[in-house]
Amino acid sequence: MPKPAKMLEQRIDHFFSMPAERADRWRDVVAAARAWSVGRADQNAAEAAFAELGPIEGFHAFPGSALMARLSDRLRGGDAVGFTDLVRRVSAAIVTRDFKYDPAEWRTTEEVVDTPADVLPPTLRHGDAKRPYFEMLIVAPGATTQAADQIAQLRNLRRPEDAFIYEIVPVDSFEDAICAAIINPDIAAVTIFEGFNYASRHSAPVLRSVLSGLGLDGARAEDADLALLLANSLKRLRPDLDIYLLSDRQVENLAGDARSASIRRVLYAIEEPLELHLSVLEGIQDRFETPFFDNLKRYARRPISTFHALPLARGKSVFKSDWIRDMGEFYGINLFLAESSATTGGLDSLLEPTGNIKRAQEMAARAFGADHAFFVTNGTSTSNKMVHQAIVAPGDIVILDRNCHKSHHYGLVLAGGQPLYVDAFPMTEYSMYGAVPLRSIKKALLDLKAEGRLDRVKMVDLTNCTFDGHIYNTRRVMEECLAIKPDLVFLWDEAWFGFARFSPVLRPRTAMGAAAAIETWIHGLAAVEAYEKQQQELGSDPTVDELLTTRLLPDPRKVRIRVYQTNSTHKSMSALRQGSMVLVKDVDFYTVESQFHEAIFTHASTSPNQQLIGSLDVARRQMELEGYGLVLNAIEISLAIRRAVNSHPIISKYFHMLGADGMIPAQYRESGFVDFLAPDTTWASQVRSMHDDEFCLDPTRMTLVCGTAGFDGTEFKALLANVYDIQLNKTSRNSVLLQSNINNTRSDVAQLVRVLLEISNGIETRLARGGDGERNALAARVKSLMTDVPDLPNFSHFHEAFRQDAGRATPEGDMRTAFYGAYDATGCEYIPLHGDECNRRLREGPEMVSANFVIPYPPGFPIMVPGQVITEETIEFMRKLDVKEIHGYEKARGLKLLKPEVISTKLRH
Repeated sequence: MPKPAKMLEQRIDHFFSMPAERADRWRDVVAAARAWSVGRADQNAAEAAFAELGPIEGFHAFPGSALMARLSDRLRGGDAVGFTDLVRRVSAAIVTRDFKYDPAEWRTTEEVVDTPADVLPPTLRHGDAKRPYFEMLIVAPGATTQAADQIAQLRNLRRPEDAFIYEIVPVDSFEDAICAAIINPDIAAVTIFEGFNYASRHSAPVLRSVLSGLGLDGARAEDADLALLLANSLKRLRPDLDIYLLSDRQVENLAGDARSASIRRVLYAIEEPLELHLSVLEGIQDRFETPFFDNLKRYARRPISTFHALPLARGKSVFKSDWIRDMGEFYGINLFLAESSATTGGLDSLLEPTGNIKRAQEMAARAFGADHAFFVTNGTSTSNKMVHQAIVAPGDIVILDRNCHKSHHYGLVLAGGQPLYVDAFPMTEYSMYGAVPLRSIKKALLDLKAEGRLDRVKMVDLTNCTFDGHIYNTRRVMEECLAIKPDLVFLWDEAWFGFARFSPVLRPRTAMGAAAAIETWIHGLAAVEAYEKQQQELGSDPTVDELLTTRLLPDPRKVRIRVYQTNSTHKSMSALRQGSMVLVKDVDFYTVESQFHEAIFTHASTSPNQQLIGSLDVARRQMELEGYGLVLNAIEISLAIRRAVNSHPIISKYFHMLGADGMIPAQYRESGFVDFLAPDTTWASQVRSMHDDEFCLDPTRMTLVCGTAGFDGTEFKALLANVYDIQLNKTSRNSVLLQSNINNTRSDVAQLVRVLLEISNGIETRLARGGDGERNALAARVKSLMTDVPDLPNFSHFHEAFRQDAGRATPEGDMRTAFYGAYDATGCEYIPLHGDECNRRLREGPEMVSANFVIPYPPGFPIMVPGQVITEETIEFMRKLDVKEIHGYEKARGLKLLKPEVISTKLRH
């Protein structure tokens, strides 16, 4: 059936929402078919709905050309009942994914026939276990017209002993290959035959604008080897893909071509296709392998007698007990069989891995684009402290966001590094901070350089993305900082952002993604030329203002790429709580490797949890094999929530989701990007924003404003949890943070919308019954939450007693000495927050100096650190805080301060 050109143009471009939209469109076809079959609608409605499926069905193996042809035949033939029955079966198979395991779903008739197993699609004989299913993209000239022969040939190569099963998606152009890889998350491998076309047969203007932005437009392709260009483009979009190239040229030369680095194997096109089949299965097996988890399962099956200090191992103390047997029943036998405190007998040591843990960490490094990966079982708090201890020596200066996680501050206390705090832009209306402007970081470096103290700066330490979803332009930050100091080390705390590696849109903004891009740039031919040109434009003595306003390029001949990323795997992937990783891309790692291992020995438990290590191994496997699709779904879930809340006529009266324009000031959104769902916004707009803007917003993190409904964040969080069984963990004075992740489904969206509607209707009812009094009370509550908000306090300064080796123009300080000075209880005093003495000290002195960290939740960052002078701004903020949890502050005793005489003694010495 011909499809309207306009419909193709509209639908082919919506590739980021295709998985969900595809299922919805099949359901629309089912609804139209049912209406036709019972006489409530005519055939035209069914034809229109079927046409809406568009060309994207060609980018999926199921239902395939045979079933689509049968559906078209029944539709054209006016067989309403037959069309309805078949389309219902196909739609259900797509939604339930039964087509991956049930060969009956692929039949073109509803009749049960005894089809030979070797000619069926993903065939599982009766009693077989379900083998993992994936799809392989074949790019070849005439692929779409010769697909049946290619598919049959590869199906005939299947064997019962194959661990996996796959189906073929055939395309015959560069653009269709890119489209298929983006739209279809089931594609795990790509086979490229030479001789295909560049342009798609379909209209795809948005896709072409994205390709152009990536430098992959048709004009460039004419001058390049198209097969190699496609291989590299696909790998750039989806590093998880295994790519194979079949050529009838001299394959030895192709295999040795530097441009073929992204290709797993080059094969001679006329050789036995079994070699390709086996290579594809081997590639999947290479990612499917989980060295530690596989070994742990084997260990659990062995009859082992334990004479070590872990009675829980093997579970005898549990299952033979009359009193704790229920714990065994709850957790299951495998938890105990897989426990041991030994590192021999096939197991490995996390502290000094030499076997399966070492191999698992190497595979994690590959998956996340790092040179090295280290598993951590104490959470990312420990990961951050490890990096600080390994990199920072006493007296080194570290530039860091004052609002970063407390583990960074404590890491500096332990390492003896001196923090130079830089402040993020404030979002006073919502009682939260954003991210640190690059100008502030550059200013700190230039000030240190002007004082001749740049050599003392060791590291820049930032959170990406922030808790509330602010994403740095990581490449720009690192390049401009390296232009000032080419050997800087970077620590990016990506606790919430580990999943971003598996999104082609978000990946460039990750630490590892940006480090790889800089590495490619500095080795390119144009890098030195671009740097020299900028130096000529700046002249021999540029002003500080010129340096601050120029997009600086580093000298590629001097740059040392030294990047560390900490990753709370448990926060965004399928790892158990406290499962974390440290990812390393450091050309000088060999100089710090021994001290990094010392940091591991210092902070890691000598009795790490085996299940945690196993879950890190499995999380890596999942993300390599299906992470692209899972992240795609998480983004789509978040967009569905944003759309449902902000467009609902009742919910939107009391609640709303903040867009990028509400979370990021306009001066940091150079592309003009407003929001994901703003009118005329496309995913091409989002790609431009991700490429150009100083800050972007992680689409999976949604700030829901609840103050406009009269709820403070803590109160609303408790209401959702206690009454509606909806859990979240981050709040502000007048908002809560919702996170979509790889665990969420559209059912979760429906439940959230239902609950928000119920709460909104309750407000409506209360206002209607309560009259002016109720309306005035709500208005007053909203004003107190949304208007009468406390100013956010910036970091004040360290007392001079803790700045004796600091520069005059820079605010770093010796926090370690202040921290340990408070260990002497006689040198500390307490002053009530709300008392007259506090007010007097603010007016008359002596200055009040914090003896410890004070961290209110929310906002969750330290508003006081050891050695910091406490100002009226900070006191006023604390007095206005309406939170129950403030770490480091004892309400009954007051603020813990270092006594003035102790500080005077410190100054004299």
